[in-house]
Amino acid sequence: MEARIAAVKERIKKAAFECNRNPESIRLVAVSKTMPATKVKEAIAAGAKILGENYIQEAREKINCLAAYPVAWHFIGHLQTNKAKYAVRLFDLIHTVDTLKLAHELNKQARKINKIQPILIQVNISKEASKSGIYEQDTRDLIVKISRLENLSVKGLMTIPPFFNDPQKAGPYFIALRQLRDQIKKEAVENVAMDELSMGMTGDFEAAIKEGATLIRIGTAIFGKRN
Repeated sequence: MEARIAAVKERIKKAAFECNRNPESIRLVAVSKTMPATKVKEAIAAGAKILGENYIQEAREKINCLAAYPVAWHFIGHLQTNKAKYAVRLFDLIHTVDTLKLAHELNKQARKINKIQPILIQVNISKEASKSGIYEQDTRDLIVKISRLENLSVKGLMTIPPFFNDPQKAGPYFIALRQLRDQIKKEAVENVAMDELSMGMTGDFEAAIKEGATLIRIGTAIFGKRN
């Protein structure tokens, strides 16, 4: 595990230097979904500081079990509205907000526990029917509406491009997300910071770093193939 995390960090550094970016501006989210708490503990010992989970029930057990460790937990899966109350209690950042309905519920649940919940807006850049996320042309409007919710704080955007065997083919999708981010940033919407771009996974994270990713979500390269 230690060697794998070190290798990923080395690749991040190399990719950052190649495009004149500071490697410190890119944070690694170790995607620990389906991995037992023992494995996650190993990853933390090997230097993982942010863990990414996809399922509320599974995450809740792990987060409780590993509560003594000073790590951040990010929710990166599809979030159902009826799970919003658990999400705001468990997660430091939710990457996958894509509807006003979900935002309202998260806001309501965050207000109950007196929390300002940081979120990212998931954008379906590729318009694939199998993927969650709001379409690019509707993103600005959604963000403006969410900006009025007092217990949510929009921090940026997230996307999952189509799967390609050649990572360079994912480049245009990463470029599109960055351009959308820059466009919204220019408008300086109150209560909205467009600092984060959550994009890039094991197969294409170097291409994502080249286009400005600040959060990369790596599972396989750290934990190996999932069952």
